[in-house]
Formats: sequence, C-alpha cells, structure tokens
Amino acid sequence: MLVGGLNDPTANKTVRVGFKQLLILIRLEPTRTVLLAVGSFNPPTNMHMRIFELAKDFLQKNDHEVLGGIISPVHDQYAKKGLVSASQRCSMVKLAIETSNWINISEWETQQEGWSRTAETLRFHKTALNDIHSEYEWAKQIHAKMPDKESPLNINLKLLCGADLIESFAVPGLWKDEDIQDIVCNYGLVVISRSGSNPQLFIYESDLLTRLQRNISIVPEWIPNEISSTKIRRALRREESVRYLISDSVLNYIQSNHLYTS
Repeated sequence: MLVGGLNDPTANKTVRVGFKQLLILIRLEPTRTVLLAVGSFNPPTNMHMRIFELAKDFLQKNDHEVLGGIISPVHDQYAKKGLVSASQRCSMVKLAIETSNWINISEWETQQEGWSRTAETLRFHKTALNDIHSEYEWAKQIHAKMPDKESPLNINLKLLCGADLIESFAVPGLWKDEDIQDIVCNYGLVVISRSGSNPQLFIYESDLLTRLQRNISIVPEWIPNEISSTKIRRALRREESVRYLISDSVLNYIQSNHLYTS
C-alpha cells in the first residue's frame, strides 16, 4: 500500500506499508465485552472474583473493552447437595463484590420458576444488556460506563468459566449439543485453566469444539490457586479457618447465619 499526501513529509517518496503496519495505522474500535459467570457460588470465594480479573486482563490485551462482569447464581431447583438458599447465596455474592467497581450480580436465574439452561441465561442477559432502556440494575451499571449510548449498543457477552465446565461438555446427558454450539458460536467462552487441567487437549479431542475453537479463549492461571467452594464448605464443617480464602464480609455472614456447619 502507498502512503502520501500534500501535507505529508513522505509525499515525495513512495512508502510501502505492509499489512501489519497498516493495522497499526488504522486504530480499530475494541469490541465491547461483558463477562458472565454462572454457578452455585456456594459460597462465593476469592477465586470466583479472581477469574474475572484474569479474564479482563487477557481480553483487554486482545482488542476488547471489558465493560463489566456479571455473576448469576443458579436457581434453588439445581438441587446440588449442600446448596443453601438462593437468597443467602445472593446476599453473599453482594458482599463478595462490594470492593469491585465492575463486577455485578444478576438474580434473574434465581427468580425463574425453575432451573435455567446456560444457553437460556446467556440469551436473556445479552438481550437485556443490549436494551438501552433495560430496567435491570446490573445492566444500568454497565451502560453507565458507556459515554456513547446509541442504539444498537453492540455489547458482546462471553461465558466465563473454569476448565472443569468445558470438560463437563463430555458428560453424557449433561449438555445438549445444540446448546454447546449456541454457547460457543453466539457468545464465546473464556476458560481459566487450572493446574492439572488441559483444556487445549479437551478441545482437540472434541470435533465440535475444534470446529468452534476460534471462539474459545484459554487464559492460563500462572499463580496456582486451588480455592473451591467445595473445599471451603469442608473446612467450615470441620471448624477450620477459611480466612483469606473468602472475604471477611462473606465469612461473617456465614458465621452469623450458621451456614455449612453439617
């Protein structure tokens, strides 16, 4: 490509610009992106908050403007062993995100008549996010960070998850193939890898995920962190300390409400 002009100091020269240099000259607008994490959050841990930060760092280095994060606790009918009530889990999430200026909570899943499939949850949240007149507080918080709120908003929603979720795609009867395709094709995955997991190998072994892998971002966790809600509940049952693994405000809530004692 040739560059030059009347007021260009290179006007008397022929300058050849390669494709990579052209991308530098043309500043493309970053993709407006919001991260959605679904799960029980039973209880929410520091690792739940940490994966949002890891994903945000990764995406913003790869031409995304991360406008916000959303935590969507699962409905009570998910019926997982040891699951405390949705109202209690939502209260703990609200406490866990008090120190964040960009992570929000959506209680939509917990307010439905029953358990919602992940594809449904993504569909609802993307529609609400791109509604400039959305009534949901989490959507309003995200919209407030956009100086030019002109319709269409064109906000991209991605599912944030750990490697265990992507590996669960192989569990017979747990996921519908059409849901996996919908989630990866129309939204995309941001997968935080943990020690002992190999999401790249799992993608390679899946014909479906291999076809869709351009919509899957693998984010390595270089500082190993094995905090999990399961281990937190076990420690609490055994009357062992979980301080600095969950926020103090969440720990105080758990102790005040005598949760996870048996």
